[in-house]
Amino acid sequence: MPRHPAIFVSHGAPTLVLDPSPARDFLGKLADVAAKPKAVLLVSAHWETERPALSVAATPETIHDFYGFPEPLYQIRYPAPGAPDLARQAAGLIDGAGMGPVSFEDRGLDHGAWVPMQLAYPAADVPVTQLSIQPHLGPEHHFRIGEALRPLRDDGVLILASGGLTHNLGEFRGRAPDAVAPDWVSAFDQWFGWAVAEGRIDDLLNYRTRAPQAVRNHPTDEHLLPVFVALGAGDPCVPGRHLHKSHSYGVLAMDAYAFH
Repeated sequence: MPRHPAIFVSHGAPTLVLDPSPARDFLGKLADVAAKPKAVLLVSAHWETERPALSVAATPETIHDFYGFPEPLYQIRYPAPGAPDLARQAAGLIDGAGMGPVSFEDRGLDHGAWVPMQLAYPAADVPVTQLSIQPHLGPEHHFRIGEALRPLRDDGVLILASGGLTHNLGEFRGRAPDAVAPDWVSAFDQWFGWAVAEGRIDDLLNYRTRAPQAVRNHPTDEHLLPVFVALGAGDPCVPGRHLHKSHSYGVLAMDAYAFH
């Protein structure tokens, strides 16, 4: 069984699954980077809990957790099997690292999960479970969760973190899908890319005070927290690799990274 990298992807708006874009094309070829895994442990920015939680749903429903989008989006179902055994294995690792207690829920796949999975593995034949985030506990907590989960990569599991490299929806309205990224977005995503490439983990964990325009790009940081799980799950002596760079509506950086 191949050892998979831990991967972070930006999932953008739910319409990513329908509308042509460079990010959609990239996710459609994600299997080239992560050959079909035994199962996926997916960390989505759209599941927030007080303490780490994992889904033990055997047949996760497709959750349409958004409003006001085109009707065809609500017709999409992603009928992948669940991975309750993986959920329990992951919970054991988190508990063993002193990061528990972990709770279990019979939860479906929100759009932060099924949008990238639909594009990357359209046959819906890869078992998947979701892991929640804890926004009140910050980047270091999520990095430590990733460190605890690292052994899963040796067992044919893909750790897939789904959020957004930038996420300020207050700046989103009125922009064209192909709008040029403003300077305050470019400054942040360039800083983040260099920090990953240079292995500056401490800077990344403290991005809110060290990255340019950090708070403007992330008024709240729930959409960036999944990247720290992937970062922690990577090999500590190997810098991350930039897989994709594009922008949606100018202000949504759609970058993706692999941590080997």
